[in-house]
Amino acid sequence: MSAATSRPASTPEAQENYMINLAMKLVEKRLLEGTASSAETTHFLKLATSKNELEKTKLEEENKLLRAKTETLQNAKRYEEMYGKVIAAMKKYNGLGEDDEYDFN
Repeated sequence: MSAATSRPASTPEAQENYMINLAMKLVEKRLLEGTASSAETTHFLKLATSKNELEKTKLEEENKLLRAKTETLQNAKRYEEMYGKVIAAMKKYNGLGEDDEYDFN
């Protein structure tokens, strides 16, 4: 189906998307043929750079999240060890041995 015989878009958004698609195909053809203007070429180079920056930022943020999760797990382990020492000290203070049971409720 050619552009001249295609059905008209039903909404303004559909028309806009159709026009964008046509423009993208035209620029793609020009890029492949080596006839694209410097503005067309620069536009896509800028898109590539922006996309690369976003991907880099995303990776940096994912690394921060992983470091935060690791730190949280390490802190949880330290607290668990600390609570164990506190409970052992309380047992000792109450006159209980290591293996004695006491209900603190």
